[in-house]
Amino acid sequence: MRKITTILLLALVLNSCGEYQKVLKSDDYNYKYTKAVAYYEAEDFNRAMPLFNELSTVLRGTTKMEEVSYYFAYCHYSASDNLMAAYLFKNYTQNYSNGKHTEECAYMAAYCYYLEAPNYSLDATNNYKAINELQAFVDRFPNSDRVEKCNVLLDELRAILSKKAFENAKQYFTTENYKSAIIALENVLIDFPSYTNRQEVHFLIVKSSYSLAVNSISTKVTSRLKATLDAYAQFKDNYPNSDFIKDLENTYNKTNQTLTELKENKDEI
Repeated sequence: MRKITTILLLALVLNSCGEYQKVLKSDDYNYKYTKAVAYYEAEDFNRAMPLFNELSTVLRGTTKMEEVSYYFAYCHYSASDNLMAAYLFKNYTQNYSNGKHTEECAYMAAYCYYLEAPNYSLDATNNYKAINELQAFVDRFPNSDRVEKCNVLLDELRAILSKKAFENAKQYFTTENYKSAIIALENVLIDFPSYTNRQEVHFLIVKSSYSLAVNSISTKVTSRLKATLDAYAQFKDNYPNSDFIKDLENTYNKTNQTLTELKENKDEI
């Protein structure tokens, strides 16, 4: 019985392969289109994709081309070829600005870039592409049911970029490049107002400011120590109960002590 079942399955496979080869070799493009759609609807994307690939060339300029473009993009998406899918979905929206699937394809182009957006430690090119496409979708289709999802994805992508910006700024502090650290940390606060770890950003600004001051040339030490006091005051006003306060109070005391010593030395002169 098992042997008979195996033979029957083999026969079905061979028949299926033979039928597909017949479709591939056919010059009847309406027939090819019908079969391509049937394969797609059966989720047999490996067979559908080559057919839609051919049809995207031979049916260009015909009434079927819009649907071919739509199906071809989804074939790539189903194969997890997200960047090509994004390109094809976007092409659809450009070629058929008022098409049947324009809203859907505009969203899918953005979503495919989102799927390729890496974590904060890697290159952020696709993060920016996803943000641009998602924002463009929201602006173009403000009443779409997909806007809420877009906003969720935008928040997630911006959180990744803010984390990346913070870690890059923190690296300047770690490597004792304090002037660059201050600039980068302040940019985090400006560029990402909703960044959740703002307290540590302010903490590192105070620490960087002090370290920059005490390692500066004599003509700049006083002004930079005063900038440290300003940064400390801002931190204390915003985070009076912070776990960083004890550490920063020590920095504050050292800053005042150094300023006092500088003033005394100046008076002696």
